[in-house]
Amino acid sequence: MSKHPHYVSADEAVSVVRSHGHIHLSSVASVPQVLIQALERRAEAGDVTDLHFHHFHTEGPAPYADPKWEGVFFDQGFFIGPNVRPSVNQGYADYIPVHLSESQRLYRSGVIKLDCAMVQVSEPDSEGRVSLGTSVDCSIAAIETARVSIAVVNPNVPFAYGDLVSLDQFDYLVRDDSPLITKGFMEPTEQEKLIGKQCAALIDDGACIQMGIGALPNALASQLDGHRDLGIHTEMFADGVLRLIKKGVINGSRKRIDTGKITASFLLGSQEVYSFIDHNPAVLMKDIKYTNAPSVIAQNPGMVCINSATQVDLTGQICADSIGTRIYSGTGGQLDFVQGAEQSEGGRSITAFASRTKKGVSKIVPVLNEGAGVVTPRANAHWVVTEYGAVDLTGRSLEERAKLLTSIAHPDDRVMLDEAAYKRFGPHYHNFSL
Repeated sequence: MSKHPHYVSADEAVSVVRSHGHIHLSSVASVPQVLIQALERRAEAGDVTDLHFHHFHTEGPAPYADPKWEGVFFDQGFFIGPNVRPSVNQGYADYIPVHLSESQRLYRSGVIKLDCAMVQVSEPDSEGRVSLGTSVDCSIAAIETARVSIAVVNPNVPFAYGDLVSLDQFDYLVRDDSPLITKGFMEPTEQEKLIGKQCAALIDDGACIQMGIGALPNALASQLDGHRDLGIHTEMFADGVLRLIKKGVINGSRKRIDTGKITASFLLGSQEVYSFIDHNPAVLMKDIKYTNAPSVIAQNPGMVCINSATQVDLTGQICADSIGTRIYSGTGGQLDFVQGAEQSEGGRSITAFASRTKKGVSKIVPVLNEGAGVVTPRANAHWVVTEYGAVDLTGRSLEERAKLLTSIAHPDDRVMLDEAAYKRFGPHYHNFSL
C-alpha cells in the first residue's frame, strides 16, 4: 500500500523516533546530518533515550558515537571510520562484524528490527522516483523494513541510476541543501607507486576490477594507463577510477553482466565524481546485496579484486579489520570479493600493502597480534603484493608460504621471519627451496 508522505521540519520528522529503537543511517558522504542534529535536540530535551545507530563507514560529525551521549545514543556500525574509531575502542560505541553483502540481511531477516530509516535522496524524477545517490549500501533494505522511513531530499545528492526508490515508500520528507562531504584525490608516494606497479602487472586487458579508495588504489590506477577495456564491479570507487574512465582505459566492454556499465554501491570522492554519476546511464548504483554477492561478482570473467591488510602472518592469514584487539575498520566486503574473484573465470585475488607500518614495524609477521581478526582465511589467500614483489600462495604449503612471504618482506625483517619459520617448522624448512 502506497504512503503519501509530506514535507515536514527535521524536528517534526524525528519526533516519531521511539526510545530503545534501532536507526539506520545512509552512509559515507551522505549522512543525513540534519536529522541527527534534530535527534540531538531531542536528547538535550531529555525525551529520548537508548537509541542504537547502524551504518557503513561515515564521514563528518558523529554525535551518535559521542561519549557525552552515553546512555542516549549507542553506535553499532557495520564498518568503522576515523570519526567513530576512538569511541569504539574506548567502549562508548561498538562494531557489528558482518560481511557487507550480508549487512542488508540483518534488516531483511529481522535480526535487527529497525524503528527508523534515515537517508538522503536526490530530487525526484518525473515518475516520483528518487536515487540514494552516493550511498545505496544497505539503505534499501532499511527503507523496506523500518517502522518509519524518513528521506532528506537534497538537490546536492546526484540522481544515479540503478536501484531507485519511490517517494511513496517514505513516511516523511525533509528538505535540506547541505553539500555532500568530499574527499580529494590522494597522490601516491613512490613506495605506493611501486606497489601499484606490481599489482598492475597482474591485471590483464579486459579484466573487471574491484578496488576501493585511498593512496594504494590511486597508485594502482596511476599504473593502468596502458591497459585496455577494463571493467569496474566494486562496492565503491573514487577519483582514481574516474581518471581511467576519462582516458578510455575503463569502458566495461568485456563485462559479461552490466556490460559497458560501472557498477558500485557507495562512493566517496571529489565533487567531480558526484557530478559524473548524476543522470549518467553508464553508472549503476546498486543494493549491496547485488554488488557484493560472490555469485554475482563471479559472473564477470577476469575478475580481479585488490584489497589491503594491517597484518599477514607467515601462513597467509590476512588481518584487515583490526590492530590487535583495537578495531580499526571492519570486515567490509573483502571476503565477498575474494570469493567472487576465486569463482570468476580467470579471476584473481590480490592483497596489497606496504611491507612496514609508518613506525617501521613489519606487516608480515610470524603470528598475528593477539586479538587480531582474520578477515581473509589462509585458504582464501592468493596473490600478496608489497613494494618488494608479488607472490602467489595458491596451492602452496605452510612452509612454502613462509618462504614466499619472507621474500617480499622488508629486507631488514627477513632474518627475523626466517628464524621464526625455522622455529615453527623445524630443520626441514632450511633444507628445501622453492
